Amino acid sequence: MSEKRRDRKNRILRTGESQEADGRYKFRYVDANGKRKSVYSWRLVATDPIPSGKRDNPPLREQEKVINRDLDDMIMPDGGGYTVLQLTKKYIAQKTGVKHTTRAGYGTVINLLTKDPFGARRIDKVRLSDAKEWLIRLQQVDGKSYSAIHSIRGVLRPAFQMAVDDDILRKNPFEFMLATVVVNDSVTREAITRKEERAFLDFVKNDKHYSKYYDGMYILFKTGMRISEFVGLTIKDVDLENRTINIDHQLQRTGTLIYIDSTKTYAGRRVIPMQDDVYECFKRILANRKPPKVEPNIDGYSGFLWFDKDGKPMLALHWEKYFQHAVEKYNRIYKTQLPKITPYVCRHTYCSNMAKSGMNPKVLQYLMGHSDISVTLNTYTHLKLDDAREEMENMAKQQAKADEELRQMGKKSDGMRIVKFG
Repeated sequence: MSEKRRDRKNRILRTGESQEADGRYKFRYVDANGKRKSVYSWRLVATDPIPSGKRDNPPLREQEKVINRDLDDMIMPDGGGYTVLQLTKKYIAQKTGVKHTTRAGYGTVINLLTKDPFGARRIDKVRLSDAKEWLIRLQQVDGKSYSAIHSIRGVLRPAFQMAVDDDILRKNPFEFMLATVVVNDSVTREAITRKEERAFLDFVKNDKHYSKYYDGMYILFKTGMRISEFVGLTIKDVDLENRTINIDHQLQRTGTLIYIDSTKTYAGRRVIPMQDDVYECFKRILANRKPPKVEPNIDGYSGFLWFDKDGKPMLALHWEKYFQHAVEKYNRIYKTQLPKITPYVCRHTYCSNMAKSGMNPKVLQYLMGHSDISVTLNTYTHLKLDDAREEMENMAKQQAKADEELRQMGKKSDGMRIVKFG
């Protein structure tokens, strides 16, 4: 029987283990790709002292444990050689059929990782704490907003999960709740009050310059349409006879590209009924529509309702500026200031008003084009203390009325005489 190999402390060495002439321990193994590799340490076990002046790293047998576990589970060694940037590119390459806006978002993440040293890190070297520290740095040092970081992580987390599913990594370092790491500094988009809505619309209606945008702004407040859906409307989508608005597409702009896209979600495809006031607005819009000599055609769609000074269909950015400038003018004139109003605020205001009016949540979900009713209930219905107080006062009035009716019925009953026959 051959004698077992031992180290200088007379400890038996396992298969693959050896001790170098300088005292270092070495473990040789064959990885999942059939390549011979070695790892080293000045310590065989954790209790061994580190020689003076030598760099510390995990004890050899702790490294062996990780290596053997990965070999048993057929985990690819060294993270498959991928860097964070390379892994992200591989993930994005498999995302076909995405919207232009999503593709642009992917490009933003790639540009960030190309410039940031984090993108050059090997993926198997990225730990949970590394991922957290990087996102914190993006906010505190690079000044990126919470929403931007949320989008970045929204790409990296599934990219790393792909590596886990492919047996390249054992764990996903981006699998944590973002709000526990990065401060949510995003501003909640609030609905404005009915009083503020009336003040703004009355001002626009009577203003010499902004009155030409009144009908469009009124429609946005009273239908809850997304601005991209609104600017994408064509003559064919507005049915004055049946008083309906057909929404099955949106007009978008990404960079310099202007194009027709499908609705944000499948639930976004809907037909909205017109109230009388909205009907009158669309009637005036169609009557006053002044198209250029050649109708613009975008991806097969023509007959748009609004045009800019160059004869091109108006985009979301146009209306955002009209709202911004109208509010600024109002606030220069009047002492009582209006808050920021955008097409998005119009949508939130509509949803909140309908919720306060007691509209069935499922009906409101349909009108808003939400695929998930939790979005309707939790994100867009900004009910506050005043709303709760008003609701409780209404309930108190109804209860008082019911009590009074019961008292009146009781008085009538007491005044009735019982007549007996016989």
